[in-house]
Amino acid sequence: MTTNISSALGKAFGTLSASRILTAAATLIICLIVIRLLMKLIRRLVSRSKLDERVQRYVLSGIRLVLYIVAGIITAECLEIDMTSLVALLSVGSLGITLAAEDILGNVAGGLVILSSHPFSIGDFIEADSTSGTVEEISLNHTKLITPEGVLVMLPNKELAGSKVSNYTLLGRRRVTRKVTASYAAPTETVKAACREALAQTEHILEDPAPSVYLTNYGDSSIEYTIYCWATPENYWDVHFALGERLRETFAAHGVEMTYDHLNVHIVENRS
Repeated sequence: MTTNISSALGKAFGTLSASRILTAAATLIICLIVIRLLMKLIRRLVSRSKLDERVQRYVLSGIRLVLYIVAGIITAECLEIDMTSLVALLSVGSLGITLAAEDILGNVAGGLVILSSHPFSIGDFIEADSTSGTVEEISLNHTKLITPEGVLVMLPNKELAGSKVSNYTLLGRRRVTRKVTASYAAPTETVKAACREALAQTEHILEDPAPSVYLTNYGDSSIEYTIYCWATPENYWDVHFALGERLRETFAAHGVEMTYDHLNVHIVENRS
C-alpha cells in the first residue's frame, strides 16, 4: 500500500523545474488576489440576503474552501502535475470520511435547514419529537432545549428538521384551556357567570381575543364547561394555574357544585 502511494505521488509530481515553480507561484498569487476580490463581492451579496448570520458564515466558509481548492488545482496544472492519481486517492479518502460522518453531515444539513427556514429561534418554547422546552442553543449538530422540569435535552438536527415542530412563542400569545364540571342542578347561566368572574379576577389574561365559556359535554354525573382565554407565552403557566384557583373560589361563591363521577344506589324494599 505504501509503495503504491509513493509511486502515485512520484508519478503525479514528476520533474519540477525552476521556471515551472516561478510560473506556479505567480499563478497562485494571482489566484489568491482573485479569491480575495471575489469573497468581498460574495460577502456583499450574501449580507443583503435574508439568511441567518450563522448561515451566512457557513456559506462564505464553504465558498472560500471551494475557491482555494480550485486555486490549488490551477497551480498544480501550472506545475504540470498529473492530478489523476492524486484525485483517485482523494476520492477514496473522501468516500471513507463521508461514510464515517454520515450522521454528522445529516445533522449539519438539518442545522442549515433550521437556521435558514427559522421555524424557531433562541428563547422560543417549542415541542418536537415528544419533547417540549425552551430553545437554549441552535448549533449545526444539535438543538438544546431546557424543559419545564429544568432538564437539558439535545435534539439531533437531522431528526428535528424532519419532524413536526410546534412553536408556542412565535405568534406572541398562547391559548389557555381549562375544563370544569358542574352539577346538573346548577343553571347554565349561573355556571357561566362564575367562570366569567374567575376570568375577571385572573391577572395577565389578554382582552383580545376575548375570553369565552362554552358548555361542551353532558357527562354521566356532571356537565362539562370549557373556558378559553389567551396570555403571552411568558405568562401562560401563571394564568393556567391562577385561573384554576379562581374557579374553585367563584364556584363556591355562586353555590355551584363541582361534581365528580359517582354512582347512586337505590334500595327498593320488597313488601310482597
